[in-house]
Amino acid sequence: MSPYILIVEDDPKQAELIRVSLLSEGYRAGVAHDAPTAFRSIEGAPPDLVVLDLMLPGADGLSICRWLRQRGDTPVLMLTARSTEDDVLAGLDVGADDYMTKPYSPRELVARIRTVLRRSRITGGPGPGADAKPTVLRVGDLLVDPAEHSVICDGKPVACTPDEFAVLAAMAAAPGRVFTRAQLLRHTRGYDRASTERAVDVHVLNLRKKIEADPARPARLVTVYGVGYKLVGDR
Repeated sequence: MSPYILIVEDDPKQAELIRVSLLSEGYRAGVAHDAPTAFRSIEGAPPDLVVLDLMLPGADGLSICRWLRQRGDTPVLMLTARSTEDDVLAGLDVGADDYMTKPYSPRELVARIRTVLRRSRITGGPGPGADAKPTVLRVGDLLVDPAEHSVICDGKPVACTPDEFAVLAAMAAAPGRVFTRAQLLRHTRGYDRASTERAVDVHVLNLRKKIEADPARPARLVTVYGVGYKLVGDR
């Protein structure tokens, strides 16, 4: 079955334009024009991805994204008329997987959705080599499974956004290696779109909240001042 996309957009014309574009590409699509409707829709029919406008009646997109992250790791592509770096980082900080500013091309939006779904392994069916299971990466008590897109830390599952997982998996594949922000950015969707290295800092901060006993004093994902970050076994 094709992925189901929920469009949370208060502008009926914009919502319909996105819906028609998705349907033409073979996706299933639903629409919510305000936050209360979005909450009910997500609980009633959990989507594979949410296209989420930042400014909405009832609650803003950041609040909805936080609520989604408390429930799980449903991918979120955030839409907004705001384009400052701080606005982009605010969206990433609450767990958005990608961010587009208005006006945008419907074709680019669909391409972004396809990319986020691919990173989340929701593609509608297995691709070539699907039977080949990559090795589970172990760094101390941290396990990263690229095939299952899962993270286990101290025996407990950890929910990560696609970009957080991409950063963590890249570092787990080379424990002790120091990665610059630019190198880590290339493992995220920032490689093929305008972004900033500050986005990597946001991903690292979010990961530390999830895998460190004390995020303020990280023992796993550590900073190498003046260079970047590295992932090590517990120290």
